[in-house]
Amino acid sequence: MEKQLGRASRSPIGAWFHDIDRVLLLLAFVLIAIGLVAVAAASPASAERYSGASHHIAAMFYFWRQVGWVALSVPVLLVVSMLPVTLARRMALIGAVAFLALLAAVPLVGVEANGARRWIGVGIAQFQPSEFLKPFFIVATAWVLSLRAKDEHLPVVPITLAMTAVVGTLLMLQPDFGQTIVFGSVWMILLMIAGTSPRIMAALVGTGLGGIVMAYLFYGTARARIDSFLFPDATSNGAADTYQMDMAHAVITGGGITGTGPGAGVQKFRLPEAHTDYIYAVVGEEFGYIACAIIAILFLAIVVRVFVKLLDEDDPFRLLAASGLAAQFGVQGMINMAVNTGIAPSKGMTLPFISYGGSSMVALSIGMGLLLAFTRRNPYLSRSSYTNAWVGK
Repeated sequence: MEKQLGRASRSPIGAWFHDIDRVLLLLAFVLIAIGLVAVAAASPASAERYSGASHHIAAMFYFWRQVGWVALSVPVLLVVSMLPVTLARRMALIGAVAFLALLAAVPLVGVEANGARRWIGVGIAQFQPSEFLKPFFIVATAWVLSLRAKDEHLPVVPITLAMTAVVGTLLMLQPDFGQTIVFGSVWMILLMIAGTSPRIMAALVGTGLGGIVMAYLFYGTARARIDSFLFPDATSNGAADTYQMDMAHAVITGGGITGTGPGAGVQKFRLPEAHTDYIYAVVGEEFGYIACAIIAILFLAIVVRVFVKLLDEDDPFRLLAASGLAAQFGVQGMINMAVNTGIAPSKGMTLPFISYGGSSMVALSIGMGLLLAFTRRNPYLSRSSYTNAWVGK
């Protein structure tokens, strides 16, 4: 095995091992491991709430299912990370078209849960198309924006605006306001990295703010969540409208700095979606503010690691694709942590690699695999020769 992974090895696995960003891969695995611990902590509360299970084995239902999803997702992450750039890009473009079509089909054949229709399939085969679309859409957007390097007259901003608007419209039909914010935010970040003029960026920011106002005026779901967040005492249903936020605050502050200890949390049993949207609060109760801070630092470390690594990247596509994937990871994590700490209204957003979820775990693994593929670098080749070798110029 050592010979196979040695520096002189020319085997595919040996080349992958020395080209991959091993620090980034380690950070992803650390988050996945922390996620298993967090789901184990939240599983009894969710099992009791949603199935009335109190037996020890049944109480760990979500944990054992998450172990299965991790066992499936980790190989997916590794295989995708081994793909050459051209093949990874081709896969992402095909995936973007396929999952956009599935997203369009959600209002027609989707499964409704908690007042939203976001899922397709039945039983264990259910999946959320928007989760899989995120990494593929980001790569597709990065590819379109990178074409400007070949022809500066290409209308890449209007094209990507139309792409984002279509996805946003389909998401709002579900409704899924949180995912719409993620797609829109990452698109704006990609435009900034691509060097879009400040005048255009200012106009887009103004349009985005106007869109939020329009959503508040004409989109009931957005208005209800914003009202319950900003004016909790004035909402029509009183305290019931802020129940999740109030419970999340009680749970995340219940453990203090060091937490109550594994399995010792009691407030989590009153918290809806403890294993998914509000798992960060459960971590706070049982492992304390220190554990919450460590998770936040890990997310920041991944984003900073990628952006620092890309400082000398000279391939526009790789620069945009990797930046966008890292931004998506960071934005989604930031939104979830903001909701759990009461800084932002509830959006139904999972915490990457930490929250329970099959389609979410597999989709995030695909995204991380693509990120690792686009940041692969052979330290024994020059940047130009390595880029040309992989891109096939």
